[in-house]
Amino acid sequence: MKEAAGEANLTVIAIILIGIIAAIVTPIVNSMMTTTELRSCCQNDGGTWVDGSCTNGTTYSKGCSEE
Repeated sequence: MKEAAGEANLTVIAIILIGIIAAIVTPIVNSMMTTTELRSCCQNDGGTWVDGSCTNGTTYSKGCSEE
């Protein structure tokens, strides 16, 4: 019976670790996806992405629409 309890504890620990890792990684991935989208919008309009902004003077929001 002790072996079954030990396996259950390891399962709980694994699930908790997966949740913690997902909570940390999700915002990082979302930020990277947003930045990539804005960079592609800038480049599609003929600009260059430098230091977090587009060099053609256009500011983009999500979906390549101008703010």
